[in-house]
Amino acid sequence: MQTFIMTGELVQGLADREFQQRGCDEISDTQNAGAELLLMQARMILQSWQGGFTGTLTHSAGWKALLERLGLEEPIRIRRPEGYAHYALYPESFLEAALRSGLTSETVVIGVRSIGVGLGALVAAALGSRPAYSLRPAGDPFRRHVLPGETLQNCILNRSDTDFAIVDEGPGLSGSSFGCIADWLETNGIPAERLHFFPSHKGEPGGQVSKTHLRRWRQRQPHVVDVHELILDVPERKHSLKSWACELLGVSGDSWQDLSGGEWRKLCYGDPQNWPPSYRRQEKLKFLLSDGEARYLVKFAGLCDAATKQARGRVLSEAGFTPPVFGTCHGFIVEPWVEGSPMAAGPASKEMVEQIGQYLGFRAGHLPAAHGGASLSDLCHMAVLNIREALGSEIADHVERLIGRPHRLTRYLRRTDTDNRLHRWEWVRRQDGRLMKTDALDHNASHDLIGCQDVAWDIAGACVEFDLSKAQRLHLAQIVATESGRDAREDVLDVFEACYLGFQIGLWSLAAQSQDIVERGRLTNAVGRYEGRIRTLLADRSAIFNG
Repeated sequence: MQTFIMTGELVQGLADREFQQRGCDEISDTQNAGAELLLMQARMILQSWQGGFTGTLTHSAGWKALLERLGLEEPIRIRRPEGYAHYALYPESFLEAALRSGLTSETVVIGVRSIGVGLGALVAAALGSRPAYSLRPAGDPFRRHVLPGETLQNCILNRSDTDFAIVDEGPGLSGSSFGCIADWLETNGIPAERLHFFPSHKGEPGGQVSKTHLRRWRQRQPHVVDVHELILDVPERKHSLKSWACELLGVSGDSWQDLSGGEWRKLCYGDPQNWPPSYRRQEKLKFLLSDGEARYLVKFAGLCDAATKQARGRVLSEAGFTPPVFGTCHGFIVEPWVEGSPMAAGPASKEMVEQIGQYLGFRAGHLPAAHGGASLSDLCHMAVLNIREALGSEIADHVERLIGRPHRLTRYLRRTDTDNRLHRWEWVRRQDGRLMKTDALDHNASHDLIGCQDVAWDIAGACVEFDLSKAQRLHLAQIVATESGRDAREDVLDVFEACYLGFQIGLWSLAAQSQDIVERGRLTNAVGRYEGRIRTLLADRSAIFNG
């Protein structure tokens, strides 16, 4: 599967480079070779899926020749498909959707680049059709359009008497990536009844969808098999996440409970009045597997990155900071459920500060950055924008003065494998009194701009989340420096704390716009706490701030 995903990234990058060079999508030998190679791999995935992941896979002997036709003469820019990394988009779900669609092998398949390059190949493999074409929607995200060249346009449209499958993840806020390709096909004489959508979820396009696109979407009844129907809400059988996890652990599994979308709070906090906020739409899928008295957490970690996160978890757990990782299964990480008490609100003790410092220092000293992240200038820009929108120009101007010129601080920064998730509810106090950090493996690779940062980002985050005083912040920074050899300057911490607060204010404000009334109250309270902290930071640091 990783090979297929990586091939899709390569083909996407090559197609996008040619698009930039030509100013349109067009047929080329490189893209033909990529489409054929992806179709070959998709057929193997279909064979594996239908065979229960058993048996010997067969493939064409021509794959090496196809790969050679994809030779690179210069660097290209590829995109990691978000669905595979964050949203439990399983390629097999598109195989199943195509198999159930009733479409024939004469169907013309069009994948929406980027992820649609591979997803289109899967639909084509299941239908037995020719290699999929790909188109890159361009323009305003809510009003996209396509730019096919003459040869590509003729290849797609010369079979107007057949069906057309448009394949992509989503739909998102507007559904315009699906919609613009359908618009183009209809404008060129393809009847609407011959258009078929293959999305990744069963929801409709969001609030930015046009009336025309929404009406067509509802009329066409998209072909979709989501992850729940594929491997979650299924009877006991081999193709189910529960059976995979039980096989990994060697248990039978007495019960299976969905903890996604904030449902984990029922186990940890009981009374909903005590629940922390949850951005439920962004939470990854997670489940509780119980077998007698033993309980296990099964959490989605990404179809490409689970092994890397398992290795990170091994380092952290051997040092005593996180639970061990028992293994991975098809993109999910399996670890023991951490027994203990979640951290309650209240002053942080000296012992808590020391344990948090030891954890952050260990990460900074032993886990180098696995990838990049936003620049300090980008972090500052984001923070000022969010604070201006939430609290007005006066406070945002004070934040800008506190920040000053960000580039003056960059020479003091070194990216490390930061945690990026220091909220109180991410910590559990075990019976022996030690703090255990949960959910520590992948928040620096979340679907946001932060990424890996200097350890000062985590120090600032801990100070905010545990409401540490200036003296406690100094003590925390000293512990981190002792453990890692990385000093965090006071002016750097000031700027990172302002950036952290700006990020949290924006994140939870956005979450509050799309949640129910009860959850919205928790989110609004969280935003208010961050806003109060930014006022306190400014009052402490700026003589010109008068409240």
